[in-house]
Amino acid sequence: MKHAKDLRVGRYSKDNNYYFVTANTDNREPLFLDFFCARIVINNLKQTDELEITNTIGFVLMPDHLHWLFQLNETSDLSYAIGSTKGRSAKQINAQLNRDKKVWQPGFYDHNLRENEDIKQIMRYIAANPLRANIVKNIGQYSHWDCIYL
Repeated sequence: MKHAKDLRVGRYSKDNNYYFVTANTDNREPLFLDFFCARIVINNLKQTDELEITNTIGFVLMPDHLHWLFQLNETSDLSYAIGSTKGRSAKQINAQLNRDKKVWQPGFYDHNLRENEDIKQIMRYIAANPLRANIVKNIGQYSHWDCIYL
């Protein structure tokens, strides 16, 4: 199992690059089976776009983790983008659940897309997560995802 500091090795932020990020809940707790907790995370992804930190291509929020594909805006830092989104959502989720616990695992997994990688193909892979996990039989049945290509 990798530690959060190990995930930072080789990480760098580059303006206008596309990133595929995965963030897990603490102890893989299925917090996002709760509709309201899921919507808190999704609203925070939108807020990160509104703050002009990211431009979201798409995401899927699974019961215990997030897959997020976005373009990092100029003047933004990848760790800040993820940290601020996770921090805001954690505070709101704890308020929603009337508790004071860790929501997210420290750190995150990231993949900086290369120029030759097909963004639409990666987004199809991300969107198919609920299908591969046998949560739904049709992606249209899953509430916690979105993509600009629709």
